[in-house]
Amino acid sequence: MTADSKPFLQIVRGDPGPEEIAALVAVLTARAQAAAAARDGGGPARPSRWADRSRLVRSTFAGELRPRGAGAWRASGLPR
Repeated sequence: MTADSKPFLQIVRGDPGPEEIAALVAVLTARAQAAAAARDGGGPARPSRWADRSRLVRSTFAGELRPRGAGAWRASGLPR
């Protein structure tokens, strides 16, 4: 480090060990990477409709048309 450069991270209180400093750096790095991914639109992908728990909530009878007839068994297991 040169005399005119400022440190990126400075511990001002306590006496942390190398493991504690490494844990702090790992957390700060992960947070910075998550923020950069959110800025770039690289956030988590939407869950598939099979994994979406909202499909387990029953809707009103009037707003729901259940399939009837020969292929109803196939349509009953698919998400809407």
